[in-house]
Formats: sequence, structure tokens, C-alpha cells
Amino acid sequence: MNTRKKYSKEFKLDAISLVTEQGYSRAEAARSLGINANMLCRWIKQHEADDGTAFRGNGKLTAEQAEIRKLREDVRRLKMEKDILKKATVFFAKETR
Repeated sequence: MNTRKKYSKEFKLDAISLVTEQGYSRAEAARSLGINANMLCRWIKQHEADDGTAFRGNGKLTAEQAEIRKLREDVRRLKMEKDILKKATVFFAKETR
């Protein structure tokens, strides 16, 4: 089974600059770097679409992703607290009888 090769952010940005700043065609740049031309095209599209936030790397979340993660943790904690309060209500209702 082939393992997927990972490229650094710097490598991707350098590859993009070959096309956008130095005038190489996508095919020439990809061939000289030893990568697939379609991959280079995808990197260029991601770079243009994400306004500099492309290629963040593993574990680096955007502000929206970090907020969503925090909110999900809050929801999980609140559900757990609600369940504890339900169980306590049942317990004390039995004790008062």
C-alpha cells in the first residue's frame, strides 16, 4: 500500500510562486518539482480561495473551527450536568416519600 506523500507549506507556496510570479506554466512547474500537475492546480486554487489561510497544517484550526469545537464541548458538558440533575431529582423525590 502506498503512503501519501505530504508536502510542507513552504514547498507548496514555492510551487505556486513558480506559476504566479515567475511565469512557469503549471505543467512545467509540476514536472520540474516532480509532482502531478493536477495537484499543483489544486494548490493554486486553494491558495487563491483561502486568502492566505490555505495550508494551515494538521491541528491548526481557523477561528471558526476553534469556536465550533469549544461550543461542542460546552454542549457536551451541559448535557452531562442536565443528566446529573435529573438523577438527583429522582433520588430526592424518592427520599421525601
